[in-house]
Amino acid sequence: QVQLVESGGRSVRPGDSLTLSCAASGRTFSTSAMAWFRQAPGKERECVLAIRWRDRNTYTLPSVKGRFTVTRSNDKTTAFLQMNGLQPEDTAVYYCAAGAGSPITSSLPIASTYDFWGRGTQVTVSS
Repeated sequence: QVQLVESGGRSVRPGDSLTLSCAASGRTFSTSAMAWFRQAPGKERECVLAIRWRDRNTYTLPSVKGRFTVTRSNDKTTAFLQMNGLQPEDTAVYYCAAGAGSPITSSLPIASTYDFWGRGTQVTVSS
């Protein structure tokens, strides 16, 4: 059974930085794609960043481009979402997701691409 566990969410002020972690048990992020999604109250879940590890083909939500990046640990068991310049509109529950296969580029931001999901971690940006 694959489990993904997010951590690192908390309340921050506008302009702050925050790093979220996604720890995987049962598989590594060595060959699959993974993504970070978020869902704000009353809004649909949206893909923030997605990456196909084998060639590092990446999708980035336009509103976070230049502010958010995704990396992984050397042992490939943990992925990170580094968020800089946080704004109130970044407030949401953030989820990590991992795929069993290697999706085509156009599928990277699509939720149904991913087989495994974490339960989410809350990020609140407020002054």
